[in-house]
Amino acid sequence: MAEFSWVTRSPLEHALVTGAHGARGVEAGVSLTEVRNFDLIQVMARRGKATELARATETRFGIPAPDAPKAVQSQDATLIWSGPDQVFVLSKGGRHTMGTLAPALSGPASLSDQSHARALISISGAKARAMLAKLSSIDLHPAAFPVGAAAATSMDHTSIALWRGGDRPDGQAVFNLLVFATFAESLWHTMLDAAAEYGVTITHSEE
Repeated sequence: MAEFSWVTRSPLEHALVTGAHGARGVEAGVSLTEVRNFDLIQVMARRGKATELARATETRFGIPAPDAPKAVQSQDATLIWSGPDQVFVLSKGGRHTMGTLAPALSGPASLSDQSHARALISISGAKARAMLAKLSSIDLHPAAFPVGAAAATSMDHTSIALWRGGDRPDGQAVFNLLVFATFAESLWHTMLDAAAEYGVTITHSEE
C-alpha cells in the first residue's frame, strides 16, 4: 500500500540548491529567491457583484482592490490583480485565510485557497530584466512597468502572475511571480538557464 504524507512541501524542494549558479568570477547579476509559507486566496466577483466586492475589499483592507493590472499594498497584505473582477490576496501569518476572509467577502465573491497550489519566486539584480526578457514578451522597462505594475501573462509557455514589488535598498528592481506548483520546477530550471550567463544567487526565504 502506498504511503501518503500531509506534510506541506515546497514545489521547488528538489530543484532549489542555495548558493551560486552560472557564471563565476563576477558579481551575480540575478538573485532568485523562493518565498515560502505564505497565504494566497483568489477572490473572484460573482456576476454583477464587482462594485459590492470593491466596497467589501476596501472595508477589509483599507484600500481598494486593483481594477487594472497592478498590485497594491495594505498594512498586512498584497492585493494582486489577476484578471477582470478578480484579485489575489497574498499575506502571511494566517491573517488572511479562507476562514478569515470568507465572512467579509463570500457574499459578493467566490474564494479559492491557492496557498499550496502556487510557488512564489522573487527575482532581482542588475540583470533581472535582461533575464526575464528572454522568457516573456512583457515590456519591463521602468517607464512601462513601474513599481506596482502587474500582469497575468505567460513565461516559457507557462501561465504566471507577475508584478513589480518595491525596489531593493540598492535601488534594484524586484519582480515577483506566482506559478502553478506543478510547473514550478520546470520554470525554475528555465530561469536558471536564462540567468546563467549573468551569474545567479539562489536562496529561499520564509518572509
